[in-house]
Amino acid sequence: MREIDTARLAAALDSGATVVDVREPREFAGGHIPGAINIPMGRLTGRLDELDRSAPVYVVCATGNRSSAMTDVLVAAGFDAHNVAGGTSAWTRSGRETYK
Repeated sequence: MREIDTARLAAALDSGATVVDVREPREFAGGHIPGAINIPMGRLTGRLDELDRSAPVYVVCATGNRSSAMTDVLVAAGFDAHNVAGGTSAWTRSGRETYK
């Protein structure tokens, strides 16, 4: 599986990366990575047309478990997808800002 840490995600965000947060809307509303798009994991396959297949996609959840599974789904669908190790929890622990 393709996986990146929060430092590499921060650098990717500076370049305009797409981040898909696969948590449920109430979790997303509690705090998310700036610029992340909320597409809950149960709806991801039905919303693939909203994502750019020509650019990397970074997938995040709370701790990295759900996003790991959804990264595999995206890779199988032809995306250059990467799981964010440790998820939003790791992002927050690293001292980076979250939006509510």
